[in-house]
Amino acid sequence: MLLSLGSSLYSSARAQATTEAAAATGAASVSAGSSKSATSSAANRSRPAKSAYVAAPSGPPADETNRKTLEANAGPDAGKLMMHSVPAGAQIFVNGLYVGHAPLLLLLAPAKYKVEMRGQRQEFGQRAISLEARETQEIVVTLASKYPGKISTQ
Repeated sequence: MLLSLGSSLYSSARAQATTEAAAATGAASVSAGSSKSATSSAANRSRPAKSAYVAAPSGPPADETNRKTLEANAGPDAGKLMMHSVPAGAQIFVNGLYVGHAPLLLLLAPAKYKVEMRGQRQEFGQRAISLEARETQEIVVTLASKYPGKISTQ
């Protein structure tokens, strides 16, 4: 009696494991009398598989798109803004939009702008610019560290 009860428990556990494995792999039918409906397995096959990798963005880089948008909105009275950073190569943001690396020349509509630059080692600098019609401005932003290099306690 115990042997048949143990055998029955083993068979039921094995049937459950087979059912779970089949559900995980998407099999259409499993042993132990249970089966998936044909419509649910067909729906699973029609969906694209989710990838562990992030798809590469298509189209031009964000800095190129932002520059072209700013220059397209500049109009006939556009001003020129030449931007440099110390040290060179900082990322440049105009009104929060990433536009490229310093040094950079931009054609902009006459207006007020907030220019931010970020270095490779957490340096930061910003300037407020007022650009007039057909004006050419050259700015140099010296980047400073956001965080102190040394901390002393006395």
